[in-house]
Amino acid sequence: MSVDRKVVTRDDLTGVARAALGTGCDLVGVARLRGGSKKGVYRLTFDDDLTAIVYLWDTSENYWPAAQVDDSESAANPFSDASGIDLFEASHKQLDVLGIRTPRIYLADRSGDYYPADIAVVEDVPGENLEALLQNDAHAMETTLERLGDALTVMQGHRAPRFGKVALFNNQTVSDRRSCEQVVLDRALGDLAEAASRDIRVATAHDRLDDALRMMTAAVRPRCEYGLIHGELGPDHVLVDRHKQPVMIDIEGLMFFDVEWEHVFMRLRFGEHYRWLHRSGLDEQRLALYTLAMRLSLVAGPLRLLDGDFPDREFMAGIAEHNMREALAFVA
Repeated sequence: MSVDRKVVTRDDLTGVARAALGTGCDLVGVARLRGGSKKGVYRLTFDDDLTAIVYLWDTSENYWPAAQVDDSESAANPFSDASGIDLFEASHKQLDVLGIRTPRIYLADRSGDYYPADIAVVEDVPGENLEALLQNDAHAMETTLERLGDALTVMQGHRAPRFGKVALFNNQTVSDRRSCEQVVLDRALGDLAEAASRDIRVATAHDRLDDALRMMTAAVRPRCEYGLIHGELGPDHVLVDRHKQPVMIDIEGLMFFDVEWEHVFMRLRFGEHYRWLHRSGLDEQRLALYTLAMRLSLVAGPLRLLDGDFPDREFMAGIAEHNMREALAFVA
């Protein structure tokens, strides 16, 4: 269903820019950046060629259909909606403590004094993201990939006896009593049911996929310690600064969880370049379960997003189709 989208202009963000960078900065341009399905991401350009990025957590910037947003899940569920300034600030603080590079924050504001929504103004790391840079010259990115692997080792070595999003974890409100694998199973069964309701191929294979998920879960051994993961660490969520240092973005989903979940996602998204990020000691049973669960998530999620007016529809439909074929291959 189509939704009226606000057009954000220079006049809308002049006060934001001045609050973040001072009255001496003259804002001359505002451009919405590609991506960002839950928050608006805009580049500010100033008269001295300085640039900055603005995040707007405004309902008019959220492309997920209102009826389908994950409001029904408990906040303690690590897969509940990963969007908002509280999650952003807590995640940024945690990564900063560990020495993991993220864009510097110039302003974070909830007051509504500068814009009628929660906002953050952050450093603009110039250049393309790691995904584009790998396509252009993968060899030139080997140093960055090695450093990203080192950063992941630091994160995944930062352990906790419970799992959950960093913001809630730090507030001692995490109370999900399920295991990580049970959380993943429950989510995967929901994704399977949703995908089956939309595509006859999945509906035909529903029972076999359901059985496969349950058998894989039963094979997983208990665990009582969890590492820190980004949650959706693809090469499009990594920028590269002038020192070839990786810079993580879209960090709101930062959480303590089974590190295998991160590795499954990275293996799908980094392809051949995942060899720089792989680490030994991963649980093979978890990897198998999480791979099938991830495939189903990447079917149901994009199809759900297409219920709204997300602009890049062909791209999103392609993601759903590719992952549907991969999921069905598990039970072929």
